[in-house]
Amino acid sequence: MSILSVVIFLVVTVGGGLAIGYLTRPDGWYAGLNKPAFNPPNWVFGPVWTILYVLIAVAGARVFAVAGGGTATAAWVAALALNFLWSPVFFGLRRPAAALVVVLALLAVIVVFVVLSWPVDRLAALLFLPYAAWVAFAATLNAAVVRLN
Repeated sequence: MSILSVVIFLVVTVGGGLAIGYLTRPDGWYAGLNKPAFNPPNWVFGPVWTILYVLIAVAGARVFAVAGGGTATAAWVAALALNFLWSPVFFGLRRPAAALVVVLALLAVIVVFVVLSWPVDRLAALLFLPYAAWVAFAATLNAAVVRLN
């Protein structure tokens, strides 16, 4: 795994995540939604996602270095695409139910990545476990918003 590869994965993942977050910031519509009691304060999301994006990038770079463009890398790309899709659907289109479908698909693809990357690079698979946990929480939160609104 080269430094250049890691940098590219970091720029795409962290840069893409920051750009999506900036372009689809929560607004008055989101503030007006009914949210469950377990909804974290808004300031939590930025630091959590930044850390997760670094882990996601490193996992992607590791799998790509070992397996190239194989199925684990394809699952990584699919997960990132679904991840980047969620905010525009939820905040941009204001469609929490559609965003729930996206986040559940994302969770499934994360699990697929873990399964596919485990025999290739166990550390990459393990780096995705906090991502899986946070996305499972996000899916629960998204489902509660759908239910409450």
